[in-house]
Amino acid sequence: MVEPLDFKGLQTYSVHDRHSKVTVADFARAARPGMTVRELLAALPGQLAGRDFPELVERLAAAHTLDRPILVGMGAHVIKVGLNPVLIDLMERGIISAIAMNGAGIVHDAEIAMVGRTSEEVADVLGAGAFGAARETGEVLNGAICRGAEKNIGLGEAVGEVLLEQDFPHNDQSLLARARKLDIPVTVHVAVGTDIIHIHPGADGSAIGQTSHHDFRVFCRLVAELEGGAYLNIGSAVLLPEVFLKALTVVRNLGHTVRDLTTANFDFIRQYRPATNVVHRPTLEGGRGFNFTGHHELMIPLLAASLLDRLAETKSE
Repeated sequence: MVEPLDFKGLQTYSVHDRHSKVTVADFARAARPGMTVRELLAALPGQLAGRDFPELVERLAAAHTLDRPILVGMGAHVIKVGLNPVLIDLMERGIISAIAMNGAGIVHDAEIAMVGRTSEEVADVLGAGAFGAARETGEVLNGAICRGAEKNIGLGEAVGEVLLEQDFPHNDQSLLARARKLDIPVTVHVAVGTDIIHIHPGADGSAIGQTSHHDFRVFCRLVAELEGGAYLNIGSAVLLPEVFLKALTVVRNLGHTVRDLTTANFDFIRQYRPATNVVHRPTLEGGRGFNFTGHHELMIPLLAASLLDRLAETKSE
């Protein structure tokens, strides 16, 4: 039989002399009816995201006040959970300087513009080989991409132009259409074979590659001006973090100073590439990176409301 260890000789110390990571000064303040966004942020606990989120808001407000760019890189899920109106409002207010998206982003955004709905039930149609075979989606987007290659413009600009020319009924809810109207860059970064339009007969690999590479070079130009600004990665676990890291290295290689910047990642779960390529590596020589875990449909409206409230306060100071 094993004899239990005797704890009588354990050396102790006073809790009054010990450093503690949590104090009552860090505690949240109780919520109350009718709180403003500003009051809600001030009531958050001074711990972890409760400390980091208000700091990010302050940094974004400072960047905008100093006329520094705020770039958004996003996955298509941001569109699918209904956040276009929030992002469009920030574009119209001159807060979002540019948007970078993956190829799926143009699919869902264009379908919203055309018919006001998107995102099919894959399991219902995959067995019949019908997934992604929507005729209008393939024709409009592949046609726009081919025309963009002929005009030597980027993929995002080309799609935005076509949406406006076609005057689709829900263009007011489209990121691409509104951005083109506002002359705000939208760059599209494609991985060939990942998007439904690549299986359509009108897909042209040469045009896709040309227009997407054009957009990468545009994105690099935007990143070259990011000193003192911010880059937000929302819902892209692999593609946009890799694109951002490559853009950052090329602009530094070419002599552009991009050291003091704010980066933030928003996603449902923490992933290696956003944490490494957006939050940590780019800010090793200056600035600050943040990582927030939560649902886009909650976190992004909260971020927008908090930022607008802080900017309104700044104007009144």
